[in-house]
Amino acid sequence: MWARDTAQESTPRPSQPVQPVPPVVSTAARPAEERRVVAWVGKSLLFRGDLIGLEDMTIDGRVEGTIELRENTLTIGADATVQADISAKSVIINGTVVGTIAATETVFIGETGSVEGNVTSRRLSMAEGAVVKGQITAGGNRSTTKVSEPELKSVG
Repeated sequence: MWARDTAQESTPRPSQPVQPVPPVVSTAARPAEERRVVAWVGKSLLFRGDLIGLEDMTIDGRVEGTIELRENTLTIGADATVQADISAKSVIINGTVVGTIAATETVFIGETGSVEGNVTSRRLSMAEGAVVKGQITAGGNRSTTKVSEPELKSVG
């Protein structure tokens, strides 16, 4: 016999619109210690030339030449090697820099950071273990301090 309930189940229902599925982006291939920021030079990269930008930048690889980020922050990672003259608003150094650094605001040299060259900035701070070989010009009165000791320790 034919049952009314069975007939209703077999009638096709109106189809609902299918929502597009966004593509899956895999991050499995990217090492966990790598950072993504607006502009980034990765660990495996060597850049030679002039880097000029209008955004913050992080360098984890090697750069040789000049870096100009007048209104932005430059971060140099712990494994980075930079042989360049640097001009930026703020510079954070956790790796190695050989060259002059001119920052309109701040320079911070972390405990794994080293600088061989002159540093000019409104404010300078260093972590214990940071190394500077060169001349430092910091502060509002532009006092000059010659640094030649292999290691400086931060005060306070």
